[in-house]
Amino acid sequence: MFAGRRLRRAPLVGIAAAMFAAACGNTGTGSPVDVGSGSLTGAGATFPAPFYTKAFFDYAAKYPQVTVNYQAIGSGGGISAFQKGTVDFGASDVPMSAADQAKVPGGAAAMVQVPTTLGVIAVTYNLSGVSKLQLDGPTLANIYLGHISKWNDPAIAALNSGVTLPSSAIQVVHRADSSGTTYHFTDYLAKVSDEWKSKVGVAKAVSWPVGIGSAQNAGVAQSVTSTAGAIGYNELAYVVQANMSQAYLKNADGNFVQASVAGATAAASHNTSVSPTNFSITNEPGATSYPITAFSWVFLYTAYTDPAKGRAVVYLFKWLVTDGQSDGTSLQYAALPTAVQNLALTSLKTVQAGGKAVLT
Repeated sequence: MFAGRRLRRAPLVGIAAAMFAAACGNTGTGSPVDVGSGSLTGAGATFPAPFYTKAFFDYAAKYPQVTVNYQAIGSGGGISAFQKGTVDFGASDVPMSAADQAKVPGGAAAMVQVPTTLGVIAVTYNLSGVSKLQLDGPTLANIYLGHISKWNDPAIAALNSGVTLPSSAIQVVHRADSSGTTYHFTDYLAKVSDEWKSKVGVAKAVSWPVGIGSAQNAGVAQSVTSTAGAIGYNELAYVVQANMSQAYLKNADGNFVQASVAGATAAASHNTSVSPTNFSITNEPGATSYPITAFSWVFLYTAYTDPAKGRAVVYLFKWLVTDGQSDGTSLQYAALPTAVQNLALTSLKTVQAGGKAVLT
């Protein structure tokens, strides 16, 4: 009788132990880790949104005591929400400037910027009968400056020998909101066109010489796919999901390449000292480097008064920049280079929850 009772009770003990381990973040070896708990809110960049959506879902499945509500409203919106303190973390494809940080309660000392992923911005187009389109930087800049307005313009034709280009008008599409994707796109154009650099410049929102604006990456993708003769720019995950056509872009070494994970990794290898003030990796050299490549970032407060929520934020992003990177590579994002991953982990160590550092 006694032995029978022990056998029936053992599974309950095992279940209880498993539940405790899951709640504490135990992987089955070593001491349980308190990964915190709570419902986290974040907002910002659309560039990494497909990655974040999958990663946050997978993390919540792994640690059900943590849920994440992320609103992809654009980098500018993410910065504004973080400055106002209405979110637990903000997200942007461009780190905050000193002026941006000054608007955060407590200033730069009250926040930390953490790189999370690496992606590429494809030049997308909708041109019936043209399965392969090649462009170089100066020509792309002249399209967005309004100097080239027809698809059969001699400058485009010269790059596409043997391709029959229509005489139809080019319908330029750009972002209408404050966008990190726009920042990196204009950063590239400024590097390949002095006129773009002097007349338009580099920013999350610029005064576009021509074209129609659409909100967010998804909006630009929709406008390009629904408008004959359109050209736009989108993060690669959106291009793949919508089965869009993307141009081959001439890189700094003179090779025509499409946006790819490998192209992102190659471009990122040329900046070995990435930081919130040294983050540009557009138009990098290298035979396979893709010209419009960028990191994306999140902003965390350096002090969370709620210990459980603070731990949850830190452990969420510790997982995302390490094991969680595999969720990104399955969606056309490149894994963070080792040096950038180390920067992320070092930055996370500056965050406190309930007056104590979460990571040591």
